[in-house]
Amino acid sequence: MAKEKDDNYWRERLSPEEFHVCREAGTERPFSGEYWDTFEDGKYRCRCCGEVLFASESKFDAGCGWPSFDAAAEQGVVAEREDSSLGMQRTEIVCANCGCHLGHVFPDGPTATGLRYCVNSLSVKLDPENDGEGAD
Repeated sequence: MAKEKDDNYWRERLSPEEFHVCREAGTERPFSGEYWDTFEDGKYRCRCCGEVLFASESKFDAGCGWPSFDAAAEQGVVAEREDSSLGMQRTEIVCANCGCHLGHVFPDGPTATGLRYCVNSLSVKLDPENDGEGAD
């Protein structure tokens, strides 16, 4: 993982809502995020560091109100952590590069991977295919 940055670094670069989700493991309300019902071609990059995390080809409508993907863009770009908050046992997903909280992964996906990466829109930024590589 990249060198950890302190809260002040992230507060200067993120909106209060983005900071809460990305750096404090918050969750946006279902059906409220920018990308829950977007199916435009492109790459979904980490809101904090720009790492490509998911591709539009792996996105599907899970009916849960958050962007859902059946696989990460590449092996190793999304890291997993055990999450026992709120009295539940879940698997949190974070950007392996900067630690940005993305959401959770569940073993109930409808495709061959059997996975559903349930991601907060505030944690990612869509980089449309026709705009090139983007955030680097």
